[in-house]
Amino acid sequence: MSDSTSNKRLPTGPIIAGLVLAALLGLYTFNAANANSDTQESDDSAETATNESSSDTTNDDSLDDEDKDKEAPIPVEAAAIETGRISSYISATANLVPESEVRILAEWEGRVDRLNVEEGDRITKGQVLAELARQDGEITLQKAMLKASTSRQAFERAERLKEQALLSPEAFDKVALDFEIATQEQAEAEWQFEKTLIRSPFSGRITERMLQPGQHVRPGDELFTVADFDPLIARIYLPERDVLTLDEGRGVNISLRADNTISFAGRIRQISPVVDTATGTVKVTIEARAVPTKVRPGAFVHIDIVRDTIAEAVLMPRDAVVRELQTAYVFVANDGVAEKRAVTLGLEEDDLIQATSGLALGEAVIVAGQGGLKDGSVIKLIPEPTATASLDDALEKTAQAAAS
Repeated sequence: MSDSTSNKRLPTGPIIAGLVLAALLGLYTFNAANANSDTQESDDSAETATNESSSDTTNDDSLDDEDKDKEAPIPVEAAAIETGRISSYISATANLVPESEVRILAEWEGRVDRLNVEEGDRITKGQVLAELARQDGEITLQKAMLKASTSRQAFERAERLKEQALLSPEAFDKVALDFEIATQEQAEAEWQFEKTLIRSPFSGRITERMLQPGQHVRPGDELFTVADFDPLIARIYLPERDVLTLDEGRGVNISLRADNTISFAGRIRQISPVVDTATGTVKVTIEARAVPTKVRPGAFVHIDIVRDTIAEAVLMPRDAVVRELQTAYVFVANDGVAEKRAVTLGLEEDDLIQATSGLALGEAVIVAGQGGLKDGSVIKLIPEPTATASLDDALEKTAQAAAS
């Protein structure tokens, strides 16, 4: 009985070893889970801290940018609005030329014996400019004078014989005809002899000399060009609609294109009574007055004819205007802030432009630096380089002038 029970007992050593191994595995798993949990919590905490730090940095940068904008106003230049006279013009270009200019031609054949003038010389009407060789002319003239003298004597003798009825009418008529022919031949010889002297047809200046001393000339050869510089005129061609408001005698301004600082006055002397059917234009003749000595005939000039004038116009510099398609606007300097304002433009002259609406006397418009502005931009006024007084002084003077 006891032997049977003893033979059926299970071995206890392996069982105990298995239990110990299972306990160790459970303990290891528990510790690993706790470690992972702690690592996750640590990572979450670090991420939260990073996000908070990043958020704080972003907020700080935004605040810094706002502060920076407030601390860095845009530097600009401004000019005060003023009132003054402004005009609109009809403009054209042309050459200023002498009204009287001729080419002197040879009227007789001969050799140039003497040259009395040079290009640029001032001359008077009838002055001898050159002389042809006169020997042949003198001989011809003397022969004609001798023949005419003989014919005169014969005619006078025939008259006495006719009175005494000693000469037939037919014979007397022949003597009278010979005398008339001889007289005409003398006149022709005198005319030819006079043509050996080249004279000026009017007072003016020699602008071109084409002959040389000793040159042989023939009738029709060009010898000199003579021009009368008083007056100088310009012929311009304007559209018919522009001429409708013009009248003869109206003053114009003429300036030299080579140097626009040289300007002088002129007037409309003549308006053509017809319209050129090919171009639709009307010829207008401008006469210059008191032309400066530096202006030469043939000079290229710019002509401005006053079309309209406004005596008391609100004026601003052209540089202040920003144009966009059919609209225009300016930036007004208003207590350190740029105010964008639409304006209506009127006449334009030189560097000034009229504002018919949108601006008032005493305000200042920005003329430089407006490229980076928008409505409400903070600005800092700096004086213009050529200004001798501050903008505030200029505005104050303008306001005082308006009040007075």
